[in-house]
Parts: sequence; structure tokens; C-alpha cells
Amino acid sequence: MIEVLTGVISGVISGMGMGGGTILILILSLFLGLDQHVAQATNLVFFIPTSITSIIINIKNKTINWKIAIPVTIFGVIGAIIGAKVSINLDVKTLKKYFGIFLLLIAIYQTYSLIKQYKCEKKSK
Repeated sequence: MIEVLTGVISGVISGMGMGGGTILILILSLFLGLDQHVAQATNLVFFIPTSITSIIINIKNKTINWKIAIPVTIFGVIGAIIGAKVSINLDVKTLKKYFGIFLLLIAIYQTYSLIKQYKCEKKSK
């Protein structure tokens, strides 16, 4: 049952463009007890159908800026290959630390962005 809930939650978050994979990795590693490498690999497999679905919907809605999307995709694939090679050579504890630092930085950035947005909206009213 937790696997079904994990898929639904991360799918909804992913569909909203907010990085459902991050949630998926956390749930897989913390609650289901998978090693970080296995959780990240599972996330990559999960990512393929959800991203294809999102791409199809966004193409239909004409919300893709192709001038930006193409180079970002190309260099994203290159970065994914490099990241996979690097992560294979890291032990699980080190990989978990880096992932935790990454999540912390995202949380700080998101908090800062929300505060900044709130101040701008408050100023305009």
C-alpha cells in the first residue's frame, strides 16, 4: 500500500513540475529502507513515463519554449550521465550526505523565494 501512495504522491508533485523525484527518493530510502543508489535508480525509471506524459500535455498546451528546452535537454542528459558515473563510485553514506545537502539548499531557496514573493505581493497591494 505504501508503494501505491508513494507513486501517487510523487506523480502528482512531478506533474505539477515540482520535482516529485525528490519526494520519491526520500520515501524510498527513509520509509521503505532502500539503499540510496537503488532509490535513485528507481527514481530514474519512474521519471521516464511521468516526464513523457508531462511533455505530451505541455506540447498540446503549447507551453514549451523550444529554444530553451532543446539545449537544456541535451546538457541535462550529459549531466545525468556524469552524475550517474560519479554516484556509482560513492559509498551510500556519502551519497546520502550530498543528497541531504542538496535538499537543504532547495529548501532554503524555496523559503527565500516564497518570502520574496510575499513581500512583493504585499508591496503591490
